[in-house]
Amino acid sequence: MRVLSAIVKFCMLLGFLYMFVCSLDVLSSAFQLVGGKAAGDIIQDNAVLSNPVAGLVIGVLVTVLVQSSSTSSSIVVSMVSSGLLDVESAVPIIMGANIGTSVTNTIVAMMQAGDRNEFRRAFAGATVHDFFNWLSVLILLPLEVATGVLYKLTKLMIDSFNIQGGENAPDLLNVITDPLTDAIIQLDKSVISGIATGSAEARNKSLIKSWCKTKTNTTTINVVVENCTAGAFCWEEGNQTWTKKNVSETINLERCYHMFANANLPDLAVGLILLALSLFVLCTCLILIVKLLNSMLKGQVAVVIKKVLNTDFPFPFSWVTGYIAIVVGAGMTFIVQSSSVFTSAITPLVGIGVISLERAYPLTLGSNIGTTTTAILAAMASPSETLAESLQIALCHFIFNIMGILLWYPIPFTRIPIRLARGLGNRTAKYRWFAALYLFLCFLVMPLTVFGLSVAGWQYLVGVGVPIVVLAIFIITVNMMQSRCPHILPRVLRSWEFLPRPLHSMAPWDRVVTSAMGFCHKRCCCCCKCCKSCKSTEEENVEKGSKKSLEMYDNPAMSNDEEQAPDKGAAKATYL
Repeated sequence: MRVLSAIVKFCMLLGFLYMFVCSLDVLSSAFQLVGGKAAGDIIQDNAVLSNPVAGLVIGVLVTVLVQSSSTSSSIVVSMVSSGLLDVESAVPIIMGANIGTSVTNTIVAMMQAGDRNEFRRAFAGATVHDFFNWLSVLILLPLEVATGVLYKLTKLMIDSFNIQGGENAPDLLNVITDPLTDAIIQLDKSVISGIATGSAEARNKSLIKSWCKTKTNTTTINVVVENCTAGAFCWEEGNQTWTKKNVSETINLERCYHMFANANLPDLAVGLILLALSLFVLCTCLILIVKLLNSMLKGQVAVVIKKVLNTDFPFPFSWVTGYIAIVVGAGMTFIVQSSSVFTSAITPLVGIGVISLERAYPLTLGSNIGTTTTAILAAMASPSETLAESLQIALCHFIFNIMGILLWYPIPFTRIPIRLARGLGNRTAKYRWFAALYLFLCFLVMPLTVFGLSVAGWQYLVGVGVPIVVLAIFIITVNMMQSRCPHILPRVLRSWEFLPRPLHSMAPWDRVVTSAMGFCHKRCCCCCKCCKSCKSTEEENVEKGSKKSLEMYDNPAMSNDEEQAPDKGAAKATYL
């Protein structure tokens, strides 16, 4: 009976995982319907794109809007191929796309906010990707602007090899998911690229695909021209100059049969419908996956699995384990053809404690590499006249991630994203509303602000940005000195108590948010895992950290955080 129950649970787990991946695909389509044309308009302004900082935030915004770094990268490739954008200006946009793609797993982590300990681990596991991308950009974007190292290195690679066009990237996971997702919605992604390249015809077209099979007939006709183009065949007849021109006609052969093929609804309405539907399915599948994993991974089974996943090789080969995890992450991402899908799939596992944050970090780095290899294969399928530019952009993305790994992984001391993500996870576990604020600020407010200042001019960007950066560096430096060598600081700077409390503590803000949401909290508390006593139990877990989950052993690395976080908060509530 146990074997039968285990088989049934495993089959249900596969089914929910399949629906989870399909919902991510539909979510991406929904975002493209809602904001795809706006993304095309944003990326069309070549004057703004000449500013590398503006190019970076445009890459972030476009990827957040379409929920796919592959789509935003393909827009950039089409602009470079058509001559509207050079490769040097496209490099910052690719960096921004690398940042924007991490928003999906951050959203997935927020679905585990019901349990503080799970949320602490899940949010740390998701945001380690964010911190890696932001820190890499902070170092490599100024380096690229100053030296052009990515452009020159990839240009040398392109010129050194006789690269021939290849086949399209293999459809591995899409073979399984396309039957369901194509029955729900199919999009014509060339419309976004057409808007970005300035096509007036694309602006009036719908993103929803109506005809799945078309045929293009090209005929040659005689037309009158004012001046004959050099190299063209022209002749004069009477007082007019004639030449031959190729005219293409698209013939529709077979209609699409998805749900919205015959719906007379605007793209925005269909996008909002799919957005609500996909988010509902995503949340439901995620909750059920976590419940099933908790029921399957109990006791000694959980201990064995955690040991297999999180144990390093014996000394002196313990350093090899992380690099093997990077290779595994790259291979799995290549199979599913999406870093968002892979990182979103491991986020619940980090939340329930099966995968440690230290192991999730190299897996995430590997997923960054895996998604670029798919782009390289796709670029090699480009026409011969645009092959070099397309492949160079894909290689820029690949080298950017390799350089980021060299910066933030080989030496344990440099693995700063892990420490930052763990600190943010502890903070969001105590103040769960801060997770939504973080998502809103990092992926919407900050990029839009920088973009607006870039449009106004570099003087405004420097005038506003430099003081903010200097202030941030000062605060970080003082915080580090307060915790390590406070005697060096002046007496007034040994704590932030001289500032008003709302400027150095989140407790006053928490009271405001809690009172504003009090009515909703009282009605929704029954949805928590601990029903009537959820609030007291959660506070006790945060303060004492002694009560462990009955379903899953907590990860030792994260347990340390749970035990230390409240003490730090009690002893030093003056952190800014």
